[in-house]
Amino acid sequence: MVVSEYRIQGETGEWEVVIGLEVHAQITSKAKLFSGASTEFGSEPNCNVSLVDAAMPGMLPVVNGECIRQAVRTGLALNAQINLWSRFDRKNYFYADLPQGYQISQLYHPIVGEGAIDVPLDEKDPDGEVKTIGIERLHVEQDAGKLMHDQHPTMSYVDLNRSGVALMEIVSRPDMGSPAEAAAYVRKLRSILRYVGSCDGNMEQGSMRADVNVSVRKPGGELGTRTETKNVNSMRFIQQVVETEARRQVDLIEDGGTVVQETRLFDPDKGETRSMRSKEDAHDYRYFPDPDLLPVELTEEFVAEARASLPELPDAKRHRYEQELGLSAYNAAVLTAEAETARWFEALLTESAAAQKASEADVAKPAANWLISELFGALNRLGKNLDESPVSHEHGAELLALVADGTLSGTLAKQVFEIMLETGDAPAEIVEEKGLKQTSDTGAIETVIADILAANADKVEEYRGGKDKLFGFFVGQTMKAMAGKANPQVVNELLRKALDG
Repeated sequence: MVVSEYRIQGETGEWEVVIGLEVHAQITSKAKLFSGASTEFGSEPNCNVSLVDAAMPGMLPVVNGECIRQAVRTGLALNAQINLWSRFDRKNYFYADLPQGYQISQLYHPIVGEGAIDVPLDEKDPDGEVKTIGIERLHVEQDAGKLMHDQHPTMSYVDLNRSGVALMEIVSRPDMGSPAEAAAYVRKLRSILRYVGSCDGNMEQGSMRADVNVSVRKPGGELGTRTETKNVNSMRFIQQVVETEARRQVDLIEDGGTVVQETRLFDPDKGETRSMRSKEDAHDYRYFPDPDLLPVELTEEFVAEARASLPELPDAKRHRYEQELGLSAYNAAVLTAEAETARWFEALLTESAAAQKASEADVAKPAANWLISELFGALNRLGKNLDESPVSHEHGAELLALVADGTLSGTLAKQVFEIMLETGDAPAEIVEEKGLKQTSDTGAIETVIADILAANADKVEEYRGGKDKLFGFFVGQTMKAMAGKANPQVVNELLRKALDG
């Protein structure tokens, strides 16, 4: 759950936390922002570096049009203003991993203006209260290289593979007030980016990371001085940064100190932030328009084409699942949280409807329940992702069809599913090979029931004397005697007849 009324308790009472996030998302593109060099992750150091990336004299940047298109599509998905005219600026500073001595970014005229996304305050109740988090801007910029300090005892090496990689910096309003809200916002933003396909959202590889801005104040008071903790690369770490930095600021203020506007780093091993450098203002970077790049001028037709290329986004898909397929709000939210999950479910749905000769609405609930309860549970146990599932959606649909037509009971289906997980075999083959087909043979079931009633005459009398709950005992004994292969519906009917007759 997202806790809106999050407070830090200090010696002088409660303090509010104010949070804003700057999310850096690597744009999905095979080439860099201003060169044709590859963006492939995991290459040997300095293999994906062009003369432009290395800042060789006379090399001029050329804008990658696909990066602009993806930024516009992302802005549209964030319900944001698309600026038909934008400009690249040079942000001047010296650092060893920045060969030009400046970063090409967009300070004054970003490609995307204000927008907003809705974040549920309780992830278990997606149709409950939501909080709207404002987006201040989205601008496009180039990434820097990477310093490697562990390659030599006395020297640091520089890897320029990331130099020039295209980033979207998505700047939120300071609308978040708790660690959980901050994580929920990033989770929702990541989901949208992955649906759009403009960023893979892989935080472990650094293709999505957040700068966390935190300040504290007395409830309802003026905003305090903020600090910025750089390059936080997981939801858990984002929450830890907010918690530890807010506590540090409260303790500092209450001890008579002053919060300094600065850039900080997070140490996950120690669970603390530490000072990196004073926070510079825009004038310290001597921003000015990049003389080698023309302004980016978009047409209304370009924006319209970008809008038309957008997929069904998670909120719209969730509402459709609820309204057209009859799924619960929770199940619909689980199935639409990730684009890959939604695609897998829809493939399962199509296959199930075809196998059962039914509409998708008719098969949606059992398909959703099986995917969430059975397959997700098994994959979690195995430590696998959905794309690593040993059970395909075709085989999942076949298993559901065997249950729907009475070939398998729920108990037998679980047995077959466990074998599918181990072997990857089709369920029909397993049923045939293992002899797991459900039986509805009334004669065989009646014989077993008669034996069970005879062996439990005392419980029969108790049942007939009013202990109705014993019915479940007789069902269990019958199913056990028939190794779970009896049709439960037939068992219930014949037991009622034998006990009440």
